[in-house]
Amino acid sequence: MSGAALLPDSSAHGIWSRLPASWMPYVQLARLDRPVGWQLLLAPCLSSTCLAAIAHAEKPRFDLLILFTLGAIAMRGAGSTFNDFIDRNIDAKVERTRQRPLASGRVTPLAAAIFLMAQCLVGLYVLLSLNLFSIFVGFASLLPVAIYPFMKRITSWPQAVLGLAFSWGALIGWSAVTGELAAPAFWLYASCILWTIGYDTIYAVQDRRDDIEAGVKSTALLFGEYLVPVVALLYFGAVVLAEVALLKAGAGLLAQAGLVAFGVHLARQVRRLVGADEKEALKLFRSNGAAGFLLFGGLLAENLLFLFV
Repeated sequence: MSGAALLPDSSAHGIWSRLPASWMPYVQLARLDRPVGWQLLLAPCLSSTCLAAIAHAEKPRFDLLILFTLGAIAMRGAGSTFNDFIDRNIDAKVERTRQRPLASGRVTPLAAAIFLMAQCLVGLYVLLSLNLFSIFVGFASLLPVAIYPFMKRITSWPQAVLGLAFSWGALIGWSAVTGELAAPAFWLYASCILWTIGYDTIYAVQDRRDDIEAGVKSTALLFGEYLVPVVALLYFGAVVLAEVALLKAGAGLLAQAGLVAFGVHLARQVRRLVGADEKEALKLFRSNGAAGFLLFGGLLAENLLFLFV
């Protein structure tokens, strides 16, 4: 990768492998080399946008889908940069993270702060492009985003706080279409929270030994030998709550097909999680990028029907 340090869970594919080595620390800070992060942040936004349009018999809001994609990439990068800034000393003690730009000293804290502000400005542009109610909803998301990096120090449930932050798009997507919040948005938000706790628990499997040494906490450590059945329960709850959201919004068969595909994907993850090592856990976590878009795909297909009404 042009002589730049390649992180253990990053990818050398695509345009990133052609960039100058001096750019790579910032690509890594924003997690642009790991697109699954912004995909997971984006999926609730897209699904909720289509669900709201279905509920109100509106045509697809492609303008919002594009805006949310830009916003998810920017805010995922900002959140990751902030997280690395706060955790730079802990990251230096963990094998998987010690080569991150701040932990390794390849980026100074001041440079990271400037980069963080630049990404936040992109996110602010997207937010200010929405209606007034959505702007307030968006600013409210800053609370769970701000406290998340500190949670692993004080609770065994940092994944739950991540769920509150990463699922917020389920509220913003709905409000951007309707200018308000309603029951389907809250049901979808709850579904995404359980889904996030599940997949981030799988992600945390990679760090269990290092986390014990570093003195930080996670649901992967908390669940212990019951990790697989608890993740299965979380995923089952996510599917059930998503079904409630679809029913409350009056979604039809195409949306239901997307939910079935989403549920099957999660069930396959649980089956493969039995006895999984760190490498397999990373693969399973990454597969959730596709899982979220299965649900969105069904909702988008359902929403596209309104083009012909």
